[in-house]
Amino acid sequence: MLKSFDWFTALLYLVLVTIGWFAINAATYNFDDASIFDLSRFPGKQAIWFGISVLVIFVLMFIDAKTYAFWPPVLYVLVMILLAVTPYLASEKGVKGSHSWIQFGSVSIQPAEFGKFTTSLMLAWLFSQYGFKLDSLSSYLKVGIIILLPVALIILQNETGSALVYFSLILLLYRQGLPGTILWAGFSLVLVAVLGLVYGENIVLFLIPFLVIAMYFGFTDDSKSGWWALKVTVFFYAAYFLVKWFVPIPEAVLPYYRFRWIGLAISVWVGCYAIWLYLSKRVGKYLLIAACALGFVGFQYSVDYAFNKVLLSHQRGRIEVLLGLKDDPKGVGYNVNQAEIAIGSGGILGKGYLEGTQTKLSYVPEQHTDFIFCTIGEEQGFIGSSLILILYAILIIRIIMLAERQQTPFAQVYAYCVACIFFFHVAINVGMVIGLVPVIGIPLPFLSYGGSSMLSFTILLWILLKLDASRNVRY
Repeated sequence: MLKSFDWFTALLYLVLVTIGWFAINAATYNFDDASIFDLSRFPGKQAIWFGISVLVIFVLMFIDAKTYAFWPPVLYVLVMILLAVTPYLASEKGVKGSHSWIQFGSVSIQPAEFGKFTTSLMLAWLFSQYGFKLDSLSSYLKVGIIILLPVALIILQNETGSALVYFSLILLLYRQGLPGTILWAGFSLVLVAVLGLVYGENIVLFLIPFLVIAMYFGFTDDSKSGWWALKVTVFFYAAYFLVKWFVPIPEAVLPYYRFRWIGLAISVWVGCYAIWLYLSKRVGKYLLIAACALGFVGFQYSVDYAFNKVLLSHQRGRIEVLLGLKDDPKGVGYNVNQAEIAIGSGGILGKGYLEGTQTKLSYVPEQHTDFIFCTIGEEQGFIGSSLILILYAILIIRIIMLAERQQTPFAQVYAYCVACIFFFHVAINVGMVIGLVPVIGIPLPFLSYGGSSMLSFTILLWILLKLDASRNVRY
């Protein structure tokens, strides 16, 4: 095993953990009590968690690789049970409104973190079963249940950020045969939601037919039908505006001659046209396109309700600040505003280690956990921040390379799950800190302080390294 072990990835792991340790020390540095080895301070506690992680690594490496392919259903069920009972075991006050932490004396554990590797193992187990392919309704249901069950249980703990991580596994499904129409539909739903919140329903209803027509060209071989749908759509839009601008409209008809009605009518027509094509040609993609067309319309009218009735006030505030609908630098937008100031003040080369003023004066909340990237940006500047992102890019690319050289479907699917989860965490955490995505509170792998995240990411990565070291063993 030592001959085939991937020492390069192990070195990347050690480098990131070490950088995180020093970054945590910088984020919580106290001139009166400056020892990085003080076990009462965050860097000392992180060192303890790293020591525990090393012990876990030895256990993971000594377990036979075949064991990982045999036990996923049991591990998955046990962790799902733990997630289900977590709100009842958690403190009544919770942690910032979240009931996802279980207290053991002075130690807090977040079970949601451990659901990542069990869900990844379970997906790998499912895809490795004889004859399983992502090509039927039953296969989609099985995969959907495995991914959405932990999502639902974690949302019940009021821990939305951790729940969203599981949606990154959609990238794995695309790798395993998920139609591109699904990804396009997901992108379109996000676009519909954002444009609906910022500009209202008119612009969304105008855009929906074109989003659906793009599916004809991108996901079917029937460009003729796509051009026909496009011509009809443009004709009716042109006719609407010509009549509105040049033809006097009676006042009795005017309330019904609004753009929302023509946009809604064309969106429904595009969906019905896809249904007609399905009935005449019996090609399943047309039915999927029809479902997207009608689904986009329904989703548009549900966004406003969900935004105002389902989301909590602080969640709404974060989205409003991100979309420019609200300016609240001292309230909801305080974290991101201070994070941007900290990173921007670092300049090209940074202020130097332990020299960050924003960090030392604690302007950025949670700067040792979710906002650890601010500390690096302020003290190491653009160069240091870029090097961190390069290290993560190398790690993720390396994981994909490991996935491609695996000899079993189980190991390959698991490796891609690991790559998806790491990519999501890095992209969302950094995007959150620099104001590109809403603040949802997920850690930066190996850099953010936290025992649960340190253990979960360690387990995720080192199970992969064990499987890779045993890649020539059939199981």
